[in-house]
Amino acid sequence: MRICTWAPTVFQGTQIVSKSTRPTHIPSGSDLATVTTGIVERYEQMGVSDLLIAQRWWGNGEEIEASSLDCLAMTSLFATCTAKMNLITAIHPGFFHPTVIAKWASTLQRLSGGRWSINVTSGWNMEEFERYGIDQLTHDERYTRSKEFIDILRLCWSQPTVDYEGQYYQCRNLELVPQPEFPLDIFQGGQSPAAVQMAAEKSDWMFLNGGSPERIEEIIEQVRSACATTGRKVRFAMYAQPLCRANDGLAWAEIDQQLASIDQQLVKRRLARVSDGATGMWNNADPLSQLDTNEGFAPQFIGSPESILERIAMYRALGVEMLHLDLRDELFCAEVLPHLSG
Repeated sequence: MRICTWAPTVFQGTQIVSKSTRPTHIPSGSDLATVTTGIVERYEQMGVSDLLIAQRWWGNGEEIEASSLDCLAMTSLFATCTAKMNLITAIHPGFFHPTVIAKWASTLQRLSGGRWSINVTSGWNMEEFERYGIDQLTHDERYTRSKEFIDILRLCWSQPTVDYEGQYYQCRNLELVPQPEFPLDIFQGGQSPAAVQMAAEKSDWMFLNGGSPERIEEIIEQVRSACATTGRKVRFAMYAQPLCRANDGLAWAEIDQQLASIDQQLVKRRLARVSDGATGMWNNADPLSQLDTNEGFAPQFIGSPESILERIAMYRALGVEMLHLDLRDELFCAEVLPHLSG
């Protein structure tokens, strides 16, 4: 099973418990290059196969997840300090033109020996779009724009010259230099009907929020059903935030403490910021989904190493081929991770 984790580019974590316990990923005033590359080098030594570099250019860490460092600059930095790890850059169409990303990506692939993929993220943080002057399309319009973005990337990877006339993007007689030499894997997020359809038509991988086995199986079956009409195959990655302790009782006692300390007013303010049509993102009825932006505790990788490994096996059987994990739990990294990445 492939193992992915967040790149250390976010200044503040996403848990919505008391401020005193909300983790900070990058110490204030730190040497960013030294601190972040040191963390990434350690991930590679641990056997992590994929690194996801987020694009979040605005967030206050309260009503909405906190800002991150620039995704393109940090991907380039991480390419210099890794040898095997695949780098997955989250890109929001609207913030970038696909031809510009194609130029940057073809260069980065050459520099890294093909260790780059894209996560096309249609977006839901409308205040972020407004602050940067990006068109605020409806939910389904954003997915239409993302499809055009992917179309141009695919053409750049398959044709010597590209002409494209879309609703949102156009290019004329584009000759990409350097020409891409390595295959392009396209990831995406989302779990709405529009996201499912885009996956079936355009993407290679789908990042899923955490969820119960029943919920994950439902989404996977929706995508596979949609793929029956497109003739394509989509692979699945799922996010999870593990909490590993010596026994199940200790782990669940900590979860109960976190649930008891949730700021419900903050939950309401965050829900109010979620755009139309978006699913997940704190609005799952499962109380565990409120503890993390991407519903990381909902898969219940909570308990002893043995219990977590049994739980992971359930998701592997459903078709999850990559786990996107928060790797700050030391016991998980010591006792569970070697069984997954070895």
